[in-house]
Amino acid sequence: METGRMMKMEFREFRKEDIPALEGIIRQTWNYDKFASPKTAQKLARVFLSSCLANQTFSQVAVENGKPVGIILGKNIAVHKCPISYRWKQICSLISLYLTKEGRNASEIFGSVNGIDKELLATCRPYPAELALFVISPDCRGKGVGKQLYQRFLQYLKKEHLDSFYLYTDTSCNYGFYEHQGMVRRCEKEHIFTVNQQRSKMTFFIYDCEI
Repeated sequence: METGRMMKMEFREFRKEDIPALEGIIRQTWNYDKFASPKTAQKLARVFLSSCLANQTFSQVAVENGKPVGIILGKNIAVHKCPISYRWKQICSLISLYLTKEGRNASEIFGSVNGIDKELLATCRPYPAELALFVISPDCRGKGVGKQLYQRFLQYLKKEHLDSFYLYTDTSCNYGFYEHQGMVRRCEKEHIFTVNQQRSKMTFFIYDCEI
């Protein structure tokens, strides 16, 4: 069964038409609907994806039977220049989110996470590359899709002569995957969020890897 699934899998660069499916995967993976209305959850997914697309120089999308089921984005920091089209989409998605009170409240969480990420990175050494986004549909986890995407990212780094990279992750993600791939946890920080009058504790990490 697994072999049959993998034979139908295609790997290619990101395309504009992938956006709706990828937003759905992001929304499901990070459980946006648990702390926001469906409309705001969709906007949050759009902001997150557009921000990641503005922060990459490499993309690979896993497509099963014509439908995107995963994506990995990487960045060569030295050569990264955000295309105007990606920056414009990011700005438009942020504006749409800020138009409602619920959207503004939800955006505060994004702001807090970005602040924590920057604080963690400041304690680490400089890196030449970043793994900017890595997400797989829950239906395809454990099928080898993530490993294939990850290997394509490593091939890109070697082609670009980049000897190391880092990534941000947290306890809402399957961060154990990175440890299985030989990555090292460099620093971490706990933070408590209050969402819908409920307190939720999360731990944020930076992992890195020598190529």
